[in-house]
Amino acid sequence: MKIYKSKVDWWLIILIGCVFGYPIIDGILTNEYFLSAIFAFVLVLFFLLSKTIRYRIEGENLMIWNTKIEIKSIRKIYRTNNPLSSPALSLDRLAIVYNKFDEILISPKERNEFIDELLKINPSIEIQD
Repeated sequence: MKIYKSKVDWWLIILIGCVFGYPIIDGILTNEYFLSAIFAFVLVLFFLLSKTIRYRIEGENLMIWNTKIEIKSIRKIYRTNNPLSSPALSLDRLAIVYNKFDEILISPKERNEFIDELLKINPSIEIQD
């Protein structure tokens, strides 16, 4: 089993820190501790969820959270900056097209190593840059 972590954009960390940090600080300064606690809880929850974004290659399957994709069913991989919601912490993403019409966006940190590992299992995957 090989595990690949998600790439994280630095600006995303700053954006999330500002969006959740401001209400936390404002709540403390205005004695609204309940508000601060809620935003701090959401910030910690986001941090914990972000640590679980991993892409695992187990045998002939690619596991992304609870989604299992047969590597033999992958038809194409291409680079994209699509901002749609996905299990990726970066906009520097890979789109994986599998089955007939399915597609998922991911952002492995070791992109080339990840693609090479998939190609070892399914050399017929079309790679587009």
